[in-house]
Amino acid sequence: MPFLRFKGFEKDLLKNISSMIIEEFSYIANVAKEIVKIELINVEQITNSPMSVEILMFQRKNEIHDEIAKMIYKILSEYGYKHTHIFFIMLTPSFYYKEGLPLKEIPRLNHLDI
Repeated sequence: MPFLRFKGFEKDLLKNISSMIIEEFSYIANVAKEIVKIELINVEQITNSPMSVEILMFQRKNEIHDEIAKMIYKILSEYGYKHTHIFFIMLTPSFYYKEGLPLKEIPRLNHLDI
């Protein structure tokens, strides 16, 4: 956790850019690299739907979310993906369970103010 879920992308592209995204995401969001998860979602489109990146994470300041979205857009744009939808799904620590127990606080590093 957090989870970055890509829809409509090629697996090889994600393997190529995942370390760069994890590095920058972990710095911006102030979380350990080891907890950032990148997933490729395979969906069967029924109607026309855009490529997208869903980011499931705990709430941060809006500026942090803006910076994360800009970073992901910049990286994807460099590979020709300029029309990707990027959106956040906010999680709540008390409703996020590990080993059957809710988290008490948001995991973070100490070097940034969130």
